[in-house]
Order: sequence, then structure tokens, then C-alpha cells
Amino acid sequence: MKRIYSKMLLATATAASVWLTGCDKIKDFEDTNTNPNGTPVPVTGALFTRAVAELGGREGGLAISAYTRPGYYAQYFSETQYPEASLYGVPQLEFTGNYSGFLYDLQNIINQNTDEATKNIVSVSGSNANQIATARILKAYAFWTITDRWGDVPYSEALQGNPLPKYDTQESIYADLLKELREAVDQFDNGLGMRGDIIFNGNTAKWKRFANSIRMQMALRMSKVYPNAGGLAATEFAAALNHPAGSIETNADNAKIDFPGGAYQNPWYVSYVVSSRIDDAISSTMTNTLSGLDDPRINDYGTSEVGFPYGLDRPNAIAVAPGWGLVLDGQSISDAEDVIIMNAATVLFARAEAAERGWTSENAQELYNAAVTASMAQWGYSGAAVTSYLSQSGVAYGATDHLKKIGTQKWLAMYPDGMQAWAEWRRTGFPELTPAQYATNTTKQIPRRFVYGTGEYGTNNDAVTEAAGRLQGGDTQDSRMWWDK
Repeated sequence: MKRIYSKMLLATATAASVWLTGCDKIKDFEDTNTNPNGTPVPVTGALFTRAVAELGGREGGLAISAYTRPGYYAQYFSETQYPEASLYGVPQLEFTGNYSGFLYDLQNIINQNTDEATKNIVSVSGSNANQIATARILKAYAFWTITDRWGDVPYSEALQGNPLPKYDTQESIYADLLKELREAVDQFDNGLGMRGDIIFNGNTAKWKRFANSIRMQMALRMSKVYPNAGGLAATEFAAALNHPAGSIETNADNAKIDFPGGAYQNPWYVSYVVSSRIDDAISSTMTNTLSGLDDPRINDYGTSEVGFPYGLDRPNAIAVAPGWGLVLDGQSISDAEDVIIMNAATVLFARAEAAERGWTSENAQELYNAAVTASMAQWGYSGAAVTSYLSQSGVAYGATDHLKKIGTQKWLAMYPDGMQAWAEWRRTGFPELTPAQYATNTTKQIPRRFVYGTGEYGTNNDAVTEAAGRLQGGDTQDSRMWWDK
């Protein structure tokens, strides 16, 4: 049976000045919509394709470390050659590449479709309302991933040409992102969907479901701050769940970047094939968990059922015998494999947890079983294989440990999206991960955030210093951000 590969969001890519619609071949629209009497107007469909590719790739910008480093923290991956990130060495990562890259493109799409001088010209890439709404949703998703790595970051004064933007609190960023998602869903009209959309091919109904699914995940991310039914998190979750547009419920609605290859290549292909790297392996934490549950996904998550031992220093790492597996297809992966941003299983697990917490009246066990089934189906397993898996004591919902089982199975289903898995582990504590044996950080604990890059202290010192002062414990990777109480 043909293996089904659904890759999760991992890193940041270089840009290109082309755009795609669905599976169409790359089309050059560089000379389209150019005003010969004024400043050239960009093709917003091209900007959108470029923004999506940058958000989902890893050839440039923040490069591999910004997305795979959380995968080390979540113990999805192990470093095989030079273990520094997986031993919690302090990352000196800048977030400015996000702002000057895909965030700038998304904001530019919004600006061009809002400006009376250009809105009619750029409407060839979709109705103004649909372009704006689509860009707002993806921009909100992108800012969510940024604040969940660093905490307080520039937001309200960002993307406005301000060289010294203030750092907004994570609490205020969350509030505005939720507002953006609410408004964007209701902003779509019946016109042409976004051209150059290599996520949903301009399907506005799917963009609405994606936006509501993001809201639900963000609401749960606030569960430590607002744990009670009737609180802000529960209210926001219920509103998104009950929105008429719905949320992601089946794999047919998975939010995924459809890399066509060529100019836009799957990030693991770039790493393993183009760059010939083999220093990212599936970790023993993951393979041991899968094998302990007799989980068939072990055949798909890596090139071997044997994971590389997690948390070794270099002398011990280079002494490991061969036979361990690379991530996913490793060096056999295609340049055109897709990258999943959010899958149905993740959303169904979120609904199961919300029901278990008493936030909704849905049946938690039914949703849990549906989530496991959806994840299995994503990788090509159904029927008796799923029934057998769900019947195991370590998997079956049972009478106790419900949040633990939801958290652990969600961790399994998110693979290989280390960024979201790390955030969920920080929020829930599941699965119960053991820090790296040879950890080099002072606390010897798994990091809770990225520290601010040195570039920010050099160019925007007052703002970043103020933000660092709001962290209990200062600007360290062990300090907890707003929702990580």
C-alpha cells in the first residue's frame, strides 16, 4: 500500500517571484498589473505564494534552527553529529527574518487590497475582501507561532516602517490575534478566492474552518491562565467551535502547504537531499513510545523503527551504532511532499480536552477516539488496525488519566511539527519527558522559550530590555511566558 506522507510545519524558506493555483505549473506574472505611469503594483497572488513558501520551508530567513529546535525540545528529533540544540545550548536566534519576509508580504497584500489606488488592479488575484481575510488569517497564525517561541514581541507597531517598534505583551497579542481571526472569518465574500493559494487553492470555506481551528487551539493555549468553564479561554473556544463555518474535522480539510517542487521544495528534501544533511534523526523518545504502544505509525515517522538516543553529548553520539532512522522518508523524500500546518486530529483532540475540562457539552471519549482514528487515517491506517490500537490499555480512554492520554496522543499526532508539540508540552506537561542526560543549561531542564537575539539588543535595545524586564527571571530560556504559568 502506498504510504501517505503528510508533513507538518517546520521552518522558513527563501522567496521566489512566482505564484501557483492548485497544482498548476508555475506561471510568471512579473509583468502583469504594472502601471507604466507609476510605481509598479505587485501581483498579490505571487506575494501570497511566496509568503506561504517562506512560512513552510527552511532554506533561509530563520533557517532550520527556529523550527527544528522546538522539535528537539519536544523530543521528536535527536541530533546525531553536533548536539548543542538538543542539549539546550542557549539559542541566539533573531525573529526579524519573519517580519521582513512572509509577514511583510502578508501585510503588503492587505495594504494593496485596502488602498483605493491599487485595490482594483490587484483584484485579479481574488476579491479584495477574500484576499484581505486570507492574509489576515495566515498573518495571525504566523504571529501566534512567533509569540509562542519568544513571548513578548513587536506587534502593534510592527510592519509599519517603524525601526524601533515597542514589544507588546503576549497577553495583548493573543487578544488581538483572536480578534483578527474572528473578523477575518466574517469578512469573506462570494467573490474569487485568493489566487496563488497553495494551502487551500482559494477555497474560502476551508480558510474559515482553519481560522476557527486556530482560535480553538489558541483558547486552549490559555488554559493555565483561564482554566475554568465560563472563563475567557472556554468562552473563546466555544465561540469558535459553534461558529456556523465550522472547524477542521476531517483530513480532507487539513491545512497543508502543497509544495510543487522546483522553486518551492519540501523542507526535509532541502535538508536531506539538497544539503545532504543527516544530523536530524527521529528520536528514541518517539520510537520507544510508538513501539511501546504497538503503534503502526512507527513505519512512517522515520526511515527505521530505531530512533537515535536522545540527549547524548558528542562523544557518545558519534559512538552510536548505525541503524537509526532519519525523519520521515529521509534522503528518499520528494521535493514536492506537502507540509501540514494543522491536521484534523489536532483539532479533534482539542475538542476532546475542552469537553473533558467541562468547557463544552461534547463527548470527550468520542472525540478522543475520532482524533486517534483521524491521525491513523492520515498515515494510511484504518479498520481493524485502529480498533486494535484503541483497545490497548495504554491508549483506551478508560476511567482515569484522560488529560494525560489526550496530551500524549496529541503529541504523537502532531509529529513532526515540533513547534506546536513543544508549546503543547509546556502547557500540559504531556507526555512526561525526561530532560537530556547531558544538558548544558544551568537548570538542566527543557527550555520554556527562546531568548531574544543579540541583534535586537543592538538595534532596539530600549524596547527589548523593557520586554525582558517583564519576564520573571529575565531573558533566559528557562523563564516562563504569559500563558505558561
